[in-house]
Amino acid sequence: MSTNPAVTELLHLWRAGDKQALNALTPLIYDELHGLAVRLFRGERGNHTLQPTAVVNEAFVRLSDADVAWQDRAHFFALAARMMRRVLIDYANARLAQKRGGDGIQVTFNEEVLGGDSLHLGMLDLERAMSELAELDERKAEVMEMRLFAGLNYDELSEVTGLSTSTLDREIRFSKAWLSTRLNGPAPAPEP
Repeated sequence: MSTNPAVTELLHLWRAGDKQALNALTPLIYDELHGLAVRLFRGERGNHTLQPTAVVNEAFVRLSDADVAWQDRAHFFALAARMMRRVLIDYANARLAQKRGGDGIQVTFNEEVLGGDSLHLGMLDLERAMSELAELDERKAEVMEMRLFAGLNYDELSEVTGLSTSTLDREIRFSKAWLSTRLNGPAPAPEP
């Protein structure tokens, strides 16, 4: 994710009521949000009924309706991560209710995000695991949410959370291992 100081300035102007700021802001952030959504859908079947553009559009509508005191661009993308996660969960829940376990949304996260091999999992499975992680440690869950859904790097995470990069590294390594174990189950014990 690139750093663009104009985004922070436009967020502040938008918050102050400048409607033109939103018009100027949209092209600066839309491509990044779309890229994040595309990465979330990488490895999906081509005829999936929910597309990255729809996720971004819905998340953007929710963000533009939110009454938020934007701190900076990293704060915006942290909240965008939460909105994209909510859109995906809402969609997965709707599909589950419609099909009763049928065609729930599947998401592929690559090794850069969760570590190890590519992980293909159901969005509702991820939501349950993230909720369990939040019960265990809310800060770790929030950091992983920003990492998984907004793709924030360590510097951006540090801006949003106020944590040092070394603390973030420990939090993320723990969370990756915990989520991987929770989603894939513990590794089988070696046979004697």
